[in-house]
Amino acid sequence: MKKLLIFAAFVLFVMTTNFAQDETSGNPTDQGVIVIEINTGFGESSTSNTGFALRSRDGTTAWAIGGEAGYFILDDLALKGGLGYGDSGGGGSSGMFNWKFGGKYYIAKMFPVAVDVNGSSGNGFSPLWVGLQAGYAWFVADNVSVEPGLRYGIGLNDDAGDGDFNIFSANIGFNIFFN
Repeated sequence: MKKLLIFAAFVLFVMTTNFAQDETSGNPTDQGVIVIEINTGFGESSTSNTGFALRSRDGTTAWAIGGEAGYFILDDLALKGGLGYGDSGGGGSSGMFNWKFGGKYYIAKMFPVAVDVNGSSGNGFSPLWVGLQAGYAWFVADNVSVEPGLRYGIGLNDDAGDGDFNIFSANIGFNIFFN
């Protein structure tokens, strides 16, 4: 298990290093630019549906890994999708497949706002959510941003509480933009 996580982290590092070398021409949110994002859990259905999470409590280790990608169809407007997988460490079939798709718009090229649909499936449990998100894009390089944000998730089905179990969260994302 540890070898798998170390290998996954290494592959992610190598991929982002290569992408970071392909600088964008013009603004990173221009039409035609591709964005790759990992984050601390911009999604309601899992601790980290499109990022990396590892936690251990009472001898049980849970983990999740995933990522998002998007394409700017217009200046400042990207369509995005994300996939992930996680295991709660409870034994048996405790794995969850996570997904997410939606749009992200950069107001004044530095304030990202997003709307998406996200969910999970596994163990006979399939919650479905609509997520609303806003944040700030801090460009640490011409094609790399750190994006702290706030998110509100609205449950759409019985497994997600049918709107009775809405979730507010604060998260941070790491983006690489390239042509």
